[in-house]
Amino acid sequence: MITVAALSPSLDLTYLLDSYALGRMHRTPGPIAVAGGKALNMARAARAVGAEVVVVVLLGGPTGQRVARIGRSEGLELVVVEADAETRTCVSVAAADTGELTEIYEDSPGVPPAVLDRLETVLAAELGRRPGWLSISGRGPVGSPDAVPDLVRLGAAAGAAVAVDSHGEALPGAVAARPALLKINRAEAAEVLGVPEDGDLAAMATALHARSGAAVVLTDSTAGAVTAGADGVWRVGASTRRGRYAVGSGDSFLGGLLAGLDGGRPLAEAVRLGTGCAVANALVPGQGHFDVEVARTVADEVTLSRLG
Repeated sequence: MITVAALSPSLDLTYLLDSYALGRMHRTPGPIAVAGGKALNMARAARAVGAEVVVVVLLGGPTGQRVARIGRSEGLELVVVEADAETRTCVSVAAADTGELTEIYEDSPGVPPAVLDRLETVLAAELGRRPGWLSISGRGPVGSPDAVPDLVRLGAAAGAAVAVDSHGEALPGAVAARPALLKINRAEAAEVLGVPEDGDLAAMATALHARSGAAVVLTDSTAGAVTAGADGVWRVGASTRRGRYAVGSGDSFLGGLLAGLDGGRPLAEAVRLGTGCAVANALVPGQGHFDVEVARTVADEVTLSRLG
């Protein structure tokens, strides 16, 4: 079972245009709207490939109410903690002629300590009822760099295996809090380690495993991924398939990865499923919405090799 902490959800709107030019007017029938943000995208992907998922989510205002309605219509089980601030909106514009995606994201609104305390109380109660994984995605609300590390410690104290996909100011603290799983990308790994971004990915994964004690998965855009954990260092190869809708692919990767681990797969095999979900996500618009059979086919196609 997977419990998801969603500190920074959003209403995600994707506009599909034949072409896009800066400074010009464009007409469109309307956006594809999903209950978004990294945590909700991840939860939707994990549920799609068979995991049992509950999301504890901060939502505020009419936008938050809309996100809740959409999420539940998509089959997500949401436990809503009311936030003072309006839930943010994030916009993507996909141009068919160039294949380019333009993204405009509102920053996560600040969250008062009392609201974070309320979310932690609700989350602790959920973890008490549900053994398994706690997944934490994103950097957390603006002005609360300790929110993600605090949730890592809360999950560990509740007996959950904690998975982290974070960045920015929250990441060093999250690593120091010693999660069970750390899934980040090449740039984020280089930043937290203080090494060049173009360095050896396997060496980065090994260093982060030694520092955090976590099983580490480092993604490398379309070039595949590297894992480092108790069963050694592995490379999961890239897929030959490419899509135009990359938004949410990293979140779908984590959803497939955690669903695989929750279902008993070894880490490297679970990363193959994560890769399949990421690639399938990029093939269609709408974050975390993809053809599950395509995801499983891609997972079977990608190579797996031991590095150490």
